[in-house]
Amino acid sequence: MDIPLKKKRFTPKKIAIIGGSVLIVALIVFVLISSTGNSKLNVEKERISISEVKKGNFQENIPVNGAVLPIKTIYLDAIEGGRVEEKFVEDGAMMEEGEPILRLSNTDLELSLVNQETSVYDLLTQMQISQTAARQNTINRLNQLTDVENSLKEADRVYKLNKRLLEKGAIGKQEYLESKNNYTYQKERMKLAKEVMEQDSIATKQEITQSRESYQRTQKALELMRKKVEDLMVRAPIDGQLTSLNAEIGESKTKGERLGQIDVLSGYKIRAEIDEHYISRIVTGQEGTFNINGEEVILEIKKVYTQVNNGRFQVDMEFKEEEPKNLRRGQTFQIRLALSQEKEAILIPKGGFFQQTGGNWVFKLSEDGKTAYKAPIQLGSQNTEYYEVLEGIEPGDRVITSSYSNFGDIEELVLD
Repeated sequence: MDIPLKKKRFTPKKIAIIGGSVLIVALIVFVLISSTGNSKLNVEKERISISEVKKGNFQENIPVNGAVLPIKTIYLDAIEGGRVEEKFVEDGAMMEEGEPILRLSNTDLELSLVNQETSVYDLLTQMQISQTAARQNTINRLNQLTDVENSLKEADRVYKLNKRLLEKGAIGKQEYLESKNNYTYQKERMKLAKEVMEQDSIATKQEITQSRESYQRTQKALELMRKKVEDLMVRAPIDGQLTSLNAEIGESKTKGERLGQIDVLSGYKIRAEIDEHYISRIVTGQEGTFNINGEEVILEIKKVYTQVNNGRFQVDMEFKEEEPKNLRRGQTFQIRLALSQEKEAILIPKGGFFQQTGGNWVFKLSEDGKTAYKAPIQLGSQNTEYYEVLEGIEPGDRVITSSYSNFGDIEELVLD
């Protein structure tokens, strides 16, 4: 009699299928977990920077580099071109106002001066001759007027005498009429002589005035020419130190060429370069600070140069209080330039994390400090030390501020 066999519930084939399915599901789960970033990374605390978020006074500022310059600089340009004949001092010399620095020569200019002087002397001589002739002409006119006046007086006397004699019948009417006509003639002659004399006087005055004005114009031209020749001697315009002297004996200099400069050493200023991104936010009166010898020095912007070169523009800053001692031209300092007033804000120290996150998130530590996880944040303004936190973390929170370049897409850090 046959005995029926009991059918096995799990055959090797089924077991293999089930095992494979479990492995596939486990692999899928692993891939999903990895793709959603729920991965962890062990990090040694010694290799990262942990900072505490705090609340305090915040002022937006930017770091700028500034160089020490004299408070005032006067540039020496060649007013007239010429050849360098003499140098009286060397670069770096201390100068007093009016002291000669170098002498140029210009043959054409000096020859023009001689010709101008000759023209002035010729004009002066001609004017003197004209004035002498005018005086002589006036004398002649006065003599003529005197003769006419004398003839009028004589004609008047004879006319009046003949008039009385005619009334007494002592002379004939013809003789009386002759004396009357002569008197009338002399009166007209006298009137004409006075008019001529008056016109001659006006013409003489005009001629003298024109000659004097012409002489004065020529004299001014001569003075200007002399001034040009005098400008060939380059002198110090103010007291100060001669720097950047660029002239050697025998060298030719063109008109307007830079020869050097005089630095006024009574004080100093700092010229800083700023990125053009901030040009709309920089005005006179803004303050900046820097540290020297352990002391904080306050500066104030006095002048803004709006011309942009290579993406940067310049400002001149002066000391609000007493200048630091032992400043030297060319010294450089990093200045914290304030862009806003102080205010209270939540602060996070600056660090390398910003390069990877753009300030959109940060690794925030758990309360026990054993782990750190991504926390979204929003940052506002910044200065040389801190970012202003607008939201996402609170005072007392601890965050990792060092670089995240080795963390990749890790969502959570385990701190050892």
